[in-house]
Amino acid sequence: MKLGRVMGSVVCTRKDPSFEGVTLLLVQPLDEQKKPVGDMIAACDTVQAGPGDLVFFEGGREAAMALPNAFNPSDASVLGIVDDIGVQA
Repeated sequence: MKLGRVMGSVVCTRKDPSFEGVTLLLVQPLDEQKKPVGDMIAACDTVQAGPGDLVFFEGGREAAMALPNAFNPSDASVLGIVDDIGVQA
């Protein structure tokens, strides 16, 4: 699983039928110090996250399996909203 921050949403006029009813979010991946890492990605929302939320997400086949229709082309899905992170020095 990876850490990220929701930066916004993605609006599509047309999308694959397997994404029917699924919200797409724009997520900035973060490191354990909450610093941006790499480019933003589009991720399917499974937990009703919103802009500014700290979330954890998964990529690859595991992301697709998190959606109601597991036969979909998803490459990333938000799986939870993070309340706090504890990192020991």
